[in-house]
Amino acid sequence: MTRPTPETLAHTARRARATADPAGTVDPAAARAAATPAVPAVRTAAPAQVSGAGSLVRSLEALGVDVVFGIPGGAILPAYDPLYDSTVRHILVRHEQGAGHAATGYAQATGKVGVCIATSGPGATNLVTPIADAYMDSVAMVAITGQVARPSIGTDAFQEADIQGITLPITKHNFLVQTAEEIPQVLAEAFHLASTGRPGPVLVDIPKDVLQASTTFSWPPTLDLPGYRPTLHPHGKQIREAARLMAAARRPVLYVGGGVLKAGATDGLRRLAELTGIPVVTTLMALGAFPDSHQQHLGMPGMHGTVAAVYGLQKADLIVALGARFDDRVTGKLDSFAPDAAVVHADIDPAEIGKNRHVDVPIVGDAKHVIDELIAAVTAERSAGHTADLGDWWTQLDDLRNRYPLGYDEPVDGTLSPQYVIKRLGEIVGSDAIFVAGVGQHQMWASQFISYEKPYTWLNSGGLGTMGYAVPAAMGAKVGKPDTVVWAVDGDGCFQMTNQELATCALEGIPVKIAVINNGNLGMVRQWQTLFYNERYSNTELGTHKHRIPDFVKLAEALGCVGLRCESAADVDKTIAAAMEINDAPVVIDFVVGKDAMVWPMVAAGTSNDEIMFARGVRPVFDEDDI
Repeated sequence: MTRPTPETLAHTARRARATADPAGTVDPAAARAAATPAVPAVRTAAPAQVSGAGSLVRSLEALGVDVVFGIPGGAILPAYDPLYDSTVRHILVRHEQGAGHAATGYAQATGKVGVCIATSGPGATNLVTPIADAYMDSVAMVAITGQVARPSIGTDAFQEADIQGITLPITKHNFLVQTAEEIPQVLAEAFHLASTGRPGPVLVDIPKDVLQASTTFSWPPTLDLPGYRPTLHPHGKQIREAARLMAAARRPVLYVGGGVLKAGATDGLRRLAELTGIPVVTTLMALGAFPDSHQQHLGMPGMHGTVAAVYGLQKADLIVALGARFDDRVTGKLDSFAPDAAVVHADIDPAEIGKNRHVDVPIVGDAKHVIDELIAAVTAERSAGHTADLGDWWTQLDDLRNRYPLGYDEPVDGTLSPQYVIKRLGEIVGSDAIFVAGVGQHQMWASQFISYEKPYTWLNSGGLGTMGYAVPAAMGAKVGKPDTVVWAVDGDGCFQMTNQELATCALEGIPVKIAVINNGNLGMVRQWQTLFYNERYSNTELGTHKHRIPDFVKLAEALGCVGLRCESAADVDKTIAAAMEINDAPVVIDFVVGKDAMVWPMVAAGTSNDEIMFARGVRPVFDEDDI
């Protein structure tokens, strides 16, 4: 059994720096008070003689797992026999990538650990993309893979792959189980690691002979994770210093990342924002953490963020980053980002603090605890008469919001506007639904033109940018939230990568709804070719317009779904309404839209946020003292 130690947990740059204590930000008392690792579910089971496979399935049951997504194969096959009689629901996907993204969607929608299963070799390697996707977006996922029998490891046996070595850089931790007796402990540790601290994917690789071996199962096991003690409570001195800076700032911004959602800290975030009056920007991974309609919300920052959000960060004198990582899509050219801003950076992962941007007040801790303690410290500052005057700052920001709101131009050729489709989808479906996006133009339009008022209603592949994420992730979200309407907004390119999982949805009774924004091209790539490659459209036309290959309506019907098509603005509302009336089968709508629509605003890759363009050829006009 491979044990996580401080060294093995630090197998990447992120983990290598996770044991650091930047500027003395970890309160020793808080560190000592960190909870001893505990089994995630409080259940007990008397000792029983079972196979290793039986021990695996009983461990999943004891951990409270209700569903797994997977495909059987030779090395993992022993596990499928006890699974046949288990209380754990197994959903048979059509591709292992679908299993991984479904587990991610399930985890993001429910807050539980998502579980996927694959066999050895190609089955395991097909999980690499969703594992990497979960790693980049800090999603709690456990991937269980079969492995060839222990005597065959290293011999290039049939369907052998070193999946532990392959996934080492893209997992929070991984295990190669050596004996059947270790299975309960390994599973319990895997779930604990995946779901605590900064969440992430954990891989458990189990050789076939270990699954077949006889063992004694009992529960709960004792966890043994030397060196793994996530710091949850922030250092009081750092909190007080952050509050002092917030009280003194004249142009502050709360820069909110996905870590706030992971920590369940959205209520506290709203209290902090309203207490201080500070403007809020929410990253692509944090949409819904703060209501889009709230007066203090400037929108999403970054490459396709609002002018007010980009300007707000760029001209800030204080940035309070909460569970965010100063991603290049937010900062633009890093050395020109927010040149006059002091930075308070709070994150549960010390490796993120100072990684991309110098930090003046580093705070290590869980976002919920950080925000709660900031509220108390800011309240104390206000009681002492220290209150920031943000009147001039809000005057500037409100002026920008009024002059440069999100919008779009109707296509001059009379084709259907993709922005209109997505805007109406959000308005008709409402804020209680879960929206899942693939990657590309449709993802950006969905982030811009749907209003996210509640947390955990927006799922997408943010860090890795994985085409093919939407359909299986929507499937997983719907399994986890069966009473919630789930819409996937997908592009015609993304949709063709994983739409086979609609067969899974049809057969398993998972009535997701898919809006395919069909512009006949790899839209975002085509936009870049238009702007930066002299309109040389090399290999971006997909043929879904010119040849209608595939015909998405016929394809949907072939996969057991209801297929609809919409080609005019006049039909958008009634087509969406028709889809909303169908609740006993998956629905696919082929929205045939114009190919020339672009995503604006835009900060071109590698350029400064100072160079934001409001629309093609239109640069925002600021006061002479501004950018």
